[in-house]
Amino acid sequence: MAYSTTLRGQRYSFADLSDLLAKANEEKSGDSLAGIAAGSHSERAAAKTALADVALQAFLDTPLLSPDDDSVSRVLLDDHDAAAFEEIASWTVGELRDHLLADTTTPDSIRRLQRALLPEMAAAVTKLMGNKDLVVAASRIRNLSRCRTTLGGSGVLGIRIQPNHPADDVPAILLAAVEGLLHGCGDAVIGVNPATESVDTVGSILHALDRLITTFEIPTQHCCLAHITTQLECLDRGVPIDLLFHSIGGTQKTNESFGISLGMLQEGRERVLENHFERNGTSAGRQVMYFETGQGSSLSAEAHHSIDQLTLEARAQGLARAFDPFLVNSVVGFIGPEYLFDERQIVRAGLEDHFIGKLLGLPMGCDVCYTNHAAADQNSAENLLMLLSAAGCNFFMGVPGGDDVMLNYQTTSYHDAIAMRALFNLRPAPEFEQWLEGQQIMQEGALLPSGATAGRLLAHVAE
Repeated sequence: MAYSTTLRGQRYSFADLSDLLAKANEEKSGDSLAGIAAGSHSERAAAKTALADVALQAFLDTPLLSPDDDSVSRVLLDDHDAAAFEEIASWTVGELRDHLLADTTTPDSIRRLQRALLPEMAAAVTKLMGNKDLVVAASRIRNLSRCRTTLGGSGVLGIRIQPNHPADDVPAILLAAVEGLLHGCGDAVIGVNPATESVDTVGSILHALDRLITTFEIPTQHCCLAHITTQLECLDRGVPIDLLFHSIGGTQKTNESFGISLGMLQEGRERVLENHFERNGTSAGRQVMYFETGQGSSLSAEAHHSIDQLTLEARAQGLARAFDPFLVNSVVGFIGPEYLFDERQIVRAGLEDHFIGKLLGLPMGCDVCYTNHAAADQNSAENLLMLLSAAGCNFFMGVPGGDDVMLNYQTTSYHDAIAMRALFNLRPAPEFEQWLEGQQIMQEGALLPSGATAGRLLAHVAE
């Protein structure tokens, strides 16, 4: 179905819903690279105008990718709550925007709509919202997730300790993790990106993190962000796995480029749940998946099907929702300037990804980051960090100095976490804060001098 509208006396036409969504997207270098972006600000404004009048039912009637050809589309349609959708079946995209931003709209009313929304609907309404709108609307939504800690509650900001090391040196990884714990971080997860895709290496890292957590009875979870097949082979060898990780994309071809299938994710989830049950000493719950997404991944894999990168990001998040994850985060600036060129585009994408995730019901965090060849710097990252903190982001990354020495990109530090918690009156996850107070690391939300605790933790690293 074609769409058209007249703006300032000029007629604009859009070939189909996919073309309309692409032209209505805020400027992104990735969409321009794909040749699907609006050719002018006027065309973009016209596309937004036309999109506001599109009925939500249109996204069900005309899927962007056929479920017969794309497994992600099949999962998204199977996961859709048709009964809940009846309440909003007559709405347009513009009416959905008005509802989300109305002063009378309550968090409960938004929560009732989450399963009624296809990811493409969430992407469409996002294109009609300004940055302030995305912050305001997201701040109203709280999506709880539970493993050994509970994230997403009002007033809670979690942090993933990311103690990566370029040589996968286990004592160095533990030392960076201890530093994070002493700064009140780690309630989301202690998660390591391994430099080497090796079962022996990944197993060593997971065993070391597990010993740290169990020795000091830390209410958190660990993860090693290797390929899912490597993680499951570790599981076969008796290595404890708290969270099963993988990057996912918004099309079947994207996930195939990552070397995964949806069946593989489902099987992995079931195996980790079974392992949790067998490890009856743990208190980990049924949310055992950790997913990372990011705008541009499908285009970089030549698997975008001429769909804009924001809409594909929404589809990736919709796929994550089907697996009931504990953590999801957009690695927003990691993919590079070919897809998000500068500070303005990175900030916009971060707010978009976070809002869509929250709207779809996900426990959404964000890796506020940039690569050194992008037109961005630490000041721009801090701008996004503050905006997302105001928007109620579930968790951020915690990296020593904000400089990942293995992945070679810039992100957020332990000190950034302290600053955001202080600035917005936020606290760690309640179970984790209780542990911090018991270890005399924190008291009533404020960090304490922790000499004795530091000594015990460092002695464990030395062993």
